[in-house]
Amino acid sequence: MSGRDSRRPGDDDLPRETAVPADPDLTAEPDLTADDAADADEDEPLAEAGFDDDELSALEAAAVLGGTVDITLPAGFAEERADRLLANAAPSLSRGRVQALIRDGRVTLDGATIADASRRVKPGQKLTVTVPVPEERRLEPEPMALDIVYEDEWLIVVDKPAGLVVHPGAGNDRGTLVSGLLAHGDGRLSSIGAPTRPGVVHRIDKDTSGLIVFAKTDAAHLALARQFADHTIRRAYTAIVWGVPAVDPGRIEGNIGRHATDRQRMAVVTRGGKPAVTHYRIANMVGVVEVSEKPLASVLDCRLETGRTHQIRVHLSHVGHPLVGDPVYGRSPARLQRMEDPRIKAMCSFPRQALHARRLGFVHPVTGRRLKFESPLPQDMRELLASLEFF
Repeated sequence: MSGRDSRRPGDDDLPRETAVPADPDLTAEPDLTADDAADADEDEPLAEAGFDDDELSALEAAAVLGGTVDITLPAGFAEERADRLLANAAPSLSRGRVQALIRDGRVTLDGATIADASRRVKPGQKLTVTVPVPEERRLEPEPMALDIVYEDEWLIVVDKPAGLVVHPGAGNDRGTLVSGLLAHGDGRLSSIGAPTRPGVVHRIDKDTSGLIVFAKTDAAHLALARQFADHTIRRAYTAIVWGVPAVDPGRIEGNIGRHATDRQRMAVVTRGGKPAVTHYRIANMVGVVEVSEKPLASVLDCRLETGRTHQIRVHLSHVGHPLVGDPVYGRSPARLQRMEDPRIKAMCSFPRQALHARRLGFVHPVTGRRLKFESPLPQDMRELLASLEFF
């Protein structure tokens, strides 16, 4: 066993998180997810048009790993070109790549091979897409400085800096955290999952900093994955957001699925998607501007009850309090961008989403001991708060 002990006094006495949390510090409040956006078919995610979100997820997985997937076109779907539909359905499938699959005879419509990428598809039909398995990429160990929080023969917990990708993917073959772990110690990581994701039990975004656990053995991987599936992993984040939520503490609940017009983004959807629940409480309010008596921003303690792609970022943006610096889901009011207040300029120029995975807790997959770790706020977020001054 090695690494720093980042548990706070009394952490071992904290209750375990359950599927229906009973955290007195994060008491459930009324649902904050009512969608005020105008209904526009072109802005609805495919899941909202009736597409099966599991089929869409399977297509995205096949785009990366290879495989055959069926996509059933629902009654609520408007007629569309086959190539455009499939490119819109999976972020990793470019339109050019879809057209190449069609040319190679790898896309069928109701069992018949499609010869023309412009072929229109209609509700009730079924597309079958076969993506060839990519040539196996060999992961190369890459020595790098790692902040190891905890390590034993079964698992390793790392404090990831912002800007570091967890595992290889599109456009990120080298310089990933996985490559660094392969060069650390004996380089052992579990073999479960995709070949480019050894040891990966969960992920945090490239520009999110903080705690992440990797499995060294397959048995540990399966046990940790079960805890994530059962929502018994304890995860807490620190977020700096625009404005101050009206409800404190609060609970945000809303299914998350792919956005229709930008498949790289996620969105809160009213039909389809996967259930997602985020709890938060206001830790501090910062930056009082001259034009308003209300603080400019707030620091939130967030806790995940579920773990969906971009969950905190999507949920907070959905309720009108996006993360400062978020290049995908964030926004800074135009009138504020024109102001000369240095605090506003600091928020508008912050180079990443202001989100830090502060706490991670789980039951050790072998010893049964409850482990809890805490990571201090990184320097860039501390400096941002210092520039805003606490209210």
